[in-house]
Amino acid sequence: MSDRMDARRRRLLAAMTVTAATAVCAPLAAAAPPLTRRVPATGEALPLVGLGSWITFNVGNDRQARRECAEVVAAFFAAGGRMIDSSPMYGSSQDVIGSALAGLGMPSALFSADKVWTAPGSRGPAQIAQSLTAWRVARFDLLQVHNLLAWHEHLPALYAMKAAGRIRYVGITTSEGRRHAEIEQIMAREPIDFVQVTYNVLDREIEQRILPLARERRIGVIANRPFREGALLRQLSRHPLPAWAAEIGCTTWAQAVLKFIVAHPDVTCAIPATTSVAHVRENLAAAALPLPDAALRRRIAADVGKL
Repeated sequence: MSDRMDARRRRLLAAMTVTAATAVCAPLAAAAPPLTRRVPATGEALPLVGLGSWITFNVGNDRQARRECAEVVAAFFAAGGRMIDSSPMYGSSQDVIGSALAGLGMPSALFSADKVWTAPGSRGPAQIAQSLTAWRVARFDLLQVHNLLAWHEHLPALYAMKAAGRIRYVGITTSEGRRHAEIEQIMAREPIDFVQVTYNVLDREIEQRILPLARERRIGVIANRPFREGALLRQLSRHPLPAWAAEIGCTTWAQAVLKFIVAHPDVTCAIPATTSVAHVRENLAAAALPLPDAALRRRIAADVGKL
């Protein structure tokens, strides 16, 4: 065989090898990482979608349910997630999270968000210590005063913990539209880093005062109850996706609802809760371009409000 034919054969074999390798590797290619937004206080980048644990991770000692929760946590990190949010109020959720994290070797990407929920404030340190033990972490990234319980006492203690390097951020929380006036007062005068409030396509009260104040005061915003604990999705599932869903890359109502939330520039992160691996992947996939602009967000709110 001539040298010319040998060269042609080598090129053909090389091309076939590259094509075959591409065909093998393509299904294994990782999805694009989720979009992030900066924490106003520091500039740290957080994925637009996190993971909540209210109800879903309160499974006690049910081994199968705990395995399923661990699979959700594993899928969450595999999809590029970081923030996991819990509370002492959430039953066994903290321990379920801790067990899942330990099984994954304590992922370095973790952004741990927990809460203090006890009165009087003197009980806070003991509760926080118990929460750390349950999570199996040395410190929390974010500690929040849950539902403003004894916040006058807890916030000074959390500020001291932050100054000592024992936590990174301090926050407050509420849900279902409760105590917004008090939330605003605290935001206006306290040096908090985060506020956690309910926000979704139907519950939009925070757009009027809390989100503008968060922007002014450089406070991160965590959106809880994005699906109204599933009730919103059950309601929407009776209707086909509108044409605008395809414009923003949505294949499900859950993604449409999440994109509506995280497209608001003053929302740092939304924290849907789930016990489904498929759903956690679906949720993280919503943190991707394109996101709806202001005009489309108004249309989405109007359309959903009619359903």
